[in-house]
Amino acid sequence: MRTALLQSSGHPGSTVENLKVLDEAAGRAAAAGAGLLVTSELFLTGYAIGDEIGRLAESADGDCADAVAEIATSHGLAIAYGYPERAGEAVFNSVQLISADGTRLANHRKTHLFGCFERDHFTPGDLPVVQAEIDGLRVGLLICYDVEFPENVRAHALAGTDLLVVPTAQMHPFQFVAESVIPVRAFENQMYVAYVNRVGPEGKFEFVGLSTLAGPDGVARTRAGRGEELVLADVDPAFLAASRENNPYLRDRRPGLYGSLV
Repeated sequence: MRTALLQSSGHPGSTVENLKVLDEAAGRAAAAGAGLLVTSELFLTGYAIGDEIGRLAESADGDCADAVAEIATSHGLAIAYGYPERAGEAVFNSVQLISADGTRLANHRKTHLFGCFERDHFTPGDLPVVQAEIDGLRVGLLICYDVEFPENVRAHALAGTDLLVVPTAQMHPFQFVAESVIPVRAFENQMYVAYVNRVGPEGKFEFVGLSTLAGPDGVARTRAGRGEELVLADVDPAFLAASRENNPYLRDRRPGLYGSLV
C-alpha cells in the first residue's frame, strides 16, 4: 500500500484552512497512487494554540470528522489525521483513521502526554493498542511521545500490527527520534512505522520535520526534509512477511525473565 506522509503545520487555529490543505494533499496523494494519507499531530487545529485547543475540540463523530470523510471518499483513499477530541468535559490528543469509503475505522487517544503544555490541556488515553484493517494490512495508531516508549510498540507487535501510524509534533532538539529511534522501533518490532511531523516555528516550539516511513529492516523508505512536504513510500506485505520469517526477535523473547517490567 502506497502511503503518503503530509509533513505540514497547516494553519494553526483554523480548521477550515487545514481542511483545505488536507483536501489538496489528498488529491496529490491519490494521483500518486496512495491508499493512505497520514497527517501530523493535531493537524486539524494546530498544536501550540493554547486554550483554543479546548474551543476547537470536537467529538470523534463531529463536523470535522464528516469533512475528512468527504475528502477521503472524494479522492478514494484512507486518511489518518490528528485532532483534539472532546468527550464530555475531557479533551484528548487523538488520531482518527477514516477509510476510503468514509467509514470511521479507529480512534486512538494519546496515552503518554509530553511536557506541561500537553498535561495542562489534555487527558491521557488508556488504550495502548488500537488497530484497523486497510487493504489486508493491520494498521495501528500511536501519537508522538507514545512511540518513544518501547512497551507501546512491542504491544502493537504482539497484537500483529503491520503498519504503525504515528502523527507527531517532534521539536528541536529531539530530532534523533525521527533519525534513529523510529528505524530501530521498526526493526526490533518487525513492522513498518509511518512517523509524520509538523514543521517550523509555532508558539515557543520549533518543529523539525524529518517525517519518515521506516521498514522492518530498519531502513527509511522515505524521509522528508525540514519544510512543508508530501512524501510517499510503499508498505510491502511480502517483504514484511519475509523479514518476520528471518528476524528472530519476537520468537526469541523470554517473557518469564522480564515479565515484571511489563
